[in-house]
Amino acid sequence: MYIVIAGGGRIGRYIARDMIEKGHDVTVIERIASRCEELVVETDVLVIEGDACDVQYLEQAHTDRADAFVATTHEDDDNLVACQLARIEFDVKRSISRVNSPKNVEIFEALGIEPVSSTRLISELLENEFSVGELIHLTSLKGGRVGLVELRIPEGASAPPPRKVEDIKLPHEAILVCIFRGDETVIPHGATVIEPGDEVVALTTPDLEPALAAALLGTG
Repeated sequence: MYIVIAGGGRIGRYIARDMIEKGHDVTVIERIASRCEELVVETDVLVIEGDACDVQYLEQAHTDRADAFVATTHEDDDNLVACQLARIEFDVKRSISRVNSPKNVEIFEALGIEPVSSTRLISELLENEFSVGELIHLTSLKGGRVGLVELRIPEGASAPPPRKVEDIKLPHEAILVCIFRGDETVIPHGATVIEPGDEVVALTTPDLEPALAAALLGTG
């Protein structure tokens, strides 16, 4: 996966290192020269000194071939502009942005940008978005005794048949929280049908995660 990151501060550096360690290609665009120097010394990423709100620097970063664009600066306005340029001018399919002010979350969502306030969650989103059929760990509760997880139901030849929730043998200590189906959010009940392509969010315990995945995928 190729990722372009706008902003080489603490958050941008963390995500860049994390993605490089996981085998992805990363380019960082940063305005401040001293930060660029630090990035070159500390990481193996390509660093471009410039403003990610300027098309010429996005071109230098080959944003047109990016699988994802991530904006991490402390200015929501800059993050919004950079993500919009990546989406509109370079047809990047996925843009994720740090949002510093909660009041701006709805604006980012309305424009098709994924707003996130957690550095760790940005890394997990990038790493796991392409893992169809595998559980994604969203967060842990009660010291790790309970986890909020997401599983994308495969499509195509490997897809399980559509099934009602009441017909799926879920582990006793597992609860389906919601289903994301395109732009629609479904709160599931017994008669809700889980379809190929659905993103299912559930609560369960770590030891029951394999059983939950097997039940949802129809392999258990």
